[in-house]
Amino acid sequence: MSADLQASAATAIETLKAAGAEDAWASVLQSRNVDFNYRDGALEKVQDTTARMLAVQVYANGRYSTHQTTDLNPDRLANFLKEAVAITNALEPDPQRNITPPELFANRPDTALDLSDEVIRRLDREQRMEWCVLLDQEARKHERVISATSRVSSGTQTRVEASSNGFSGAEESTYCVLGANITLKDRGDRRASDGFSAVARHVGDVPDAISIAKKALEYAVARLDSQKGPTMKSTMVVDSRVAASLIGRLMGPANARSVQQGRSFWADLLGKQAFSHGLTIIDDPLVIRGLASRQYDSEGISAKALPIVEEGVIRNIYVDTYYGRKADMPPTTGSPSNRRVGTGNKSLDELIGDAGDGVYVTSWLGGNADGTTGDFSLGLSGHLIENGRVGRPVGEMNVTGNLRDLFSRLEATGNDPFPYSGTLAPSMVFSGVDFSGT
Repeated sequence: MSADLQASAATAIETLKAAGAEDAWASVLQSRNVDFNYRDGALEKVQDTTARMLAVQVYANGRYSTHQTTDLNPDRLANFLKEAVAITNALEPDPQRNITPPELFANRPDTALDLSDEVIRRLDREQRMEWCVLLDQEARKHERVISATSRVSSGTQTRVEASSNGFSGAEESTYCVLGANITLKDRGDRRASDGFSAVARHVGDVPDAISIAKKALEYAVARLDSQKGPTMKSTMVVDSRVAASLIGRLMGPANARSVQQGRSFWADLLGKQAFSHGLTIIDDPLVIRGLASRQYDSEGISAKALPIVEEGVIRNIYVDTYYGRKADMPPTTGSPSNRRVGTGNKSLDELIGDAGDGVYVTSWLGGNADGTTGDFSLGLSGHLIENGRVGRPVGEMNVTGNLRDLFSRLEATGNDPFPYSGTLAPSMVFSGVDFSGT
């Protein structure tokens, strides 16, 4: 862990206090991200970005503000921090805005989350290029391929945080992404495209480049001869690769800010049976090597597993300290970590077989969801399900409804949670869903 980052955070707190702040919070971030984009047999773009930044929260005379800078020169930084306090003193008071109570720092877990991989830190150009070439060669092994774009991305991050009321924390993490997107010539002047990518904290948890490209090509080929789907009410099977997006829309307004501002259909549902008995969602920050794992949140609240939905009953929502005070709700955590969605005991093939007829969704194509009412309309592509088997590819379809009603119609979940996401969601089956198409 970088000692100079810790020193920068401590110095920032001291300077803010000396300038008149009652309380202060400082975060220092140092990161490096490297992206290689490889297209049709040639390296198209390389981006290597290094960043170092200080962000502070200032509490002064009942007022609050946030500031950030990338200039950590000691002299200029001191002036920046003094000015931050002066700006804060000129703002309107906000009596609900106080620094995190120190009792919420207690019982921080000592779980070794294993979020940093030395292999990623030592990756060189040769290895990245080798992966790009392997992805590209495998992705173009079809006579209809028009174009293939491969991506190799990796990053490292160190974050240090400190507060005037005793908080101190430091985290290191890495990530690695390999992926490919492929476009094929379809009938006439039409095109078919799809792809696949995988991301993990450790290189060893990412599939090999050839396997990733094969999946990307398989998914793209499956889109050939796609037609506009029919208008109907039927069963919807959502692939685990895209289930996280649907969970994200459901969970979007599950927070104290939205509830307090009257913009959440989760309001007044705590403790009630709001969804299907088959839906369980746990926010779990302590998943080993998890993409959203942490020992504390952005306010310093110590991490612990938080049940959000248990067999359809809402147990908790995300409550930060500020909106918790405004809504008179005890704080839980202000932001999501890993979300683990309850799984079933059947494979995707078995779920499709049980569905009989319906629509198998493999990607979402835009759309919107209203957090206040839960009403949604989403574009999709996928396949018809015919007699329990994956049928012809379809696109140019919309699915519409209400999120609370949709998740009340959840009939089954698979045994296949998608591992390359901060939301570990399995394939999901919904009944009586409205589709619009031809």
